[in-house]
Amino acid sequence: MLAEATIQDLKSNMRGAVIRPEDTGYNEARKVYNAMIDKHPRLIALCEDVADVIYAVNYARENNLLVAIRGGGHNGGGLGICDDGLVIDLSHMNGVQVNPDQKTVRVDGGCTWGKVDHATHAFGMATPSGVISTTGVGGLSLGGGIGHLTRAYGLSIDNLLEADVVLSDGSLVKASEEEHEDLFWAIRGGGGNFGVVTSFLFKLHPVDTVYAGPMFWELDKVKPVMQWWRDFIVKAPEDINGFFALQQVPPVDPFPKEHQNKIVGGVLWCYTGPMEKAEEVFRPIRSLEPKAAIDLVGPLPHPVLQSLFDPLYPPGHQWYWRADFVNELSDEAIDCHLEFASKLPTPLSGMHLYPINGAAHELDKSATAWSFRDANWAQVIVGVDPDPANKEKITTWTKNYFDALHPYSAGGAYVNFMMEEGDERIRATYRDNYDKLSHIKYKYDPNNLFKVNQNIKPVAVA
Repeated sequence: MLAEATIQDLKSNMRGAVIRPEDTGYNEARKVYNAMIDKHPRLIALCEDVADVIYAVNYARENNLLVAIRGGGHNGGGLGICDDGLVIDLSHMNGVQVNPDQKTVRVDGGCTWGKVDHATHAFGMATPSGVISTTGVGGLSLGGGIGHLTRAYGLSIDNLLEADVVLSDGSLVKASEEEHEDLFWAIRGGGGNFGVVTSFLFKLHPVDTVYAGPMFWELDKVKPVMQWWRDFIVKAPEDINGFFALQQVPPVDPFPKEHQNKIVGGVLWCYTGPMEKAEEVFRPIRSLEPKAAIDLVGPLPHPVLQSLFDPLYPPGHQWYWRADFVNELSDEAIDCHLEFASKLPTPLSGMHLYPINGAAHELDKSATAWSFRDANWAQVIVGVDPDPANKEKITTWTKNYFDALHPYSAGGAYVNFMMEEGDERIRATYRDNYDKLSHIKYKYDPNNLFKVNQNIKPVAVA
């Protein structure tokens, strides 16, 4: 039990609120995006500024509390929350500042990508992020950052210029190519293992209107399309991105009524090249046989593309995730995909294959903590449903699908797509970078204060 006096000390030192289980609003404050996660922290510190983060980190260390760091709260495994510990909630730290002359954007640690896209779009620019605008900048970026701009401009971490980090001893440092270079290397893919990132500085690129949207084929016609796409997307110009999806057509506009609720496969495209060339670029794609049943590809403001999935996936659904990196997409693997797609357990469940080639391949696998620079895809299978009664159904389907497909994978997984899967999977994800990460972890967090994550154990250099 925490002494009341210490809690009062924390509350008196912080500008933001400290929420306890007996407080009004506690149950709302402890919710995360994945409603399958139901944890009860002892305290939630709603930080308003860096000083609040420092006070919260010091309090957790001095009182031997388990500590979780929450940004957007989107993590599949619910790693932004914990039982019986302290949650350092950054959601009130959500400022965005664009420098159009330097072509950079500074983002507070609790910001979501929708706010970043809104701010940068006013200047006709963007930085690579994910595919749902309510996702937190911190969690997505520290894990790597895969999305619509990956083939054109790399991962989010490839565009990170510097970060302000509160360490486990309560000190604030800047990590960049010039300062704390080892820490900067580690946070680019190593997740929240090394401290609380209170500010990110990203470089921006000229992205305004994109030519984008979904093309879907009915499931019995998907195999030749998937075979074509696997060959096309690894050799395509870097200004074309398209991830493959197996899912059910949402029963909403603008999807044609005759196809709503059908299980389909297809590509969500994003072309960042000159708009006057877009029709020409997509002419051979539209000439494919069989023809797409649904084609909603056209000019879109980049923030619109980034938020297309938001209405389908609001906070509060049940989610179960399994993931792998993939080097080759064999015909046998495609058959496996289509078999499980035909057994989709709920309307919101599905599978995505995200290209991580193009510009993401330009760095060596040792250049950042993110190890799988040689893989072509990050694959994720998700069981999703709003009804807790379907938890077992979506979990079983996802596990069986993953088990059947895993032999065709490269091993490891994008950490942002992982549940709590154990040390062996974490080591498989970081491969040859793991030992270096464990030494950097020891340097900056020797007692593993920050362990509610895909945890890298601290190991001293021999």
